[in-house]
Amino acid sequence: MPHPPAQHLLPRPGRQRAGALHRPRPDRRSDALLGTALPQRPEHGRRDTLPRRIPPQPPQLPGHRRGEGQNHGTGHLVTPPPSGTDSGSAADAQTHLPQAGPQPEPLDLADIRRKVEDILQSFLDERLRDLPHHQARPLVEHLRTLIAAGGKRTRPVLCAIGWHAAGRSGTPPQLLHLAAAIEMFHAAAMIHDDIIDRSATRRGHPSAHQALRAHCTTPADSDTRSWFGASAALVLGDLALSWSDQLLYRGRLDTAQLRAVHPLLDTLRSEALIGCYIELLATGHLDDDVETPMEINRLKSAKYTIERPLHLGAVLGGADTAVLDTCTAYGIPLGEAFQLRDDILGVFGDTSVTGKPALDDLREGKPTLLLAIALSRADPGQRELLRRLVGDPGLDEEGAAQVREILTTTGARQEVEYRIEAGRREAVAALTKRNLPAPVIAVLHRMIHAVTRHNA
Repeated sequence: MPHPPAQHLLPRPGRQRAGALHRPRPDRRSDALLGTALPQRPEHGRRDTLPRRIPPQPPQLPGHRRGEGQNHGTGHLVTPPPSGTDSGSAADAQTHLPQAGPQPEPLDLADIRRKVEDILQSFLDERLRDLPHHQARPLVEHLRTLIAAGGKRTRPVLCAIGWHAAGRSGTPPQLLHLAAAIEMFHAAAMIHDDIIDRSATRRGHPSAHQALRAHCTTPADSDTRSWFGASAALVLGDLALSWSDQLLYRGRLDTAQLRAVHPLLDTLRSEALIGCYIELLATGHLDDDVETPMEINRLKSAKYTIERPLHLGAVLGGADTAVLDTCTAYGIPLGEAFQLRDDILGVFGDTSVTGKPALDDLREGKPTLLLAIALSRADPGQRELLRRLVGDPGLDEEGAAQVREILTTTGARQEVEYRIEAGRREAVAALTKRNLPAPVIAVLHRMIHAVTRHNA
């Protein structure tokens, strides 16, 4: 089957606006379930002031349509499901799965994870054996610990799902090494992200810049050791990025496969890193602009976590544009819904369940749709209070309770819940086209429920 050129998958630049503590940082758990039913929408005494327009889009690139019915986080709200129903139940999958005829074997996601992890560990063991200098050993050992410490391998798994979405089967070396390359880049991104966020831990271990400061070889004060740790972590992240390409080339992709895959892998990296920068610009600048947080969500979560990994596996498998369109129509709204759920948990979540201190997001003042909606609806007193409390590194539980009350009484939390539900329904609708194999549809339906209902 011929491989389509990857140029039609390159990003469409849209409008982008943007504006001292070490804290533990766990991985997000996208496969836990949030069992709360969607609450009834409250009535407000004034009209919603949020813009309902879809952000302007550049002209269509040849050979690739946007998924039909997508709102990409700024579309209209949906009607809540009838009382007593579970909007994320397995009934969705049963309704839309083709039932007639012989069914292919279900996808073994656990086996895919194991194989990708084996490739990563074998690669890092080899890097340790072949180091050009023994003093670099702590770098590789930390990276090996980080990768072995956990993570759901969401992106490698979605890459494999994309391969099967193209009608392929099995787990050939080309696929597994592409999936491993994506995960190695993710390790690089986590290392650099922890420096930016000044996070003390990752996956239950000291973050790279914290662990590597111990290897400062000259007598130094705390500031110098911190500088050394951050510098060494930057080098390690760069190494992981370089090794991501090495893993891809070890898969022995043919020329056509490399020509299709590599530009798209570069696009995944660029979108994720630009999303980080836009978030960095906007952090600490509380604003009622809803477009900036949704653009950050689209780049850092929807595209990086779901859409692009699906695209990469599908392009490797020679998928046509109809399959790629379905991946987009599914991945963008679902990825945005996942991040919106994460934003709610960052403020209202139970720390004993999430493993993440509930004050961190508010103390950092990161731009979220939740805060933007609250600001757009708040009265002057509430706006002043939000601006004073959000982004304060010394925010305590009493101040956080005041913020939560404003987020609730303005209807901001409720509005975000409705947008999560809108994203869920849009992802479900994308699968009704039935242009994907039945096992792929089944696992993508399960992921919808996991991503939009996760509580940790």
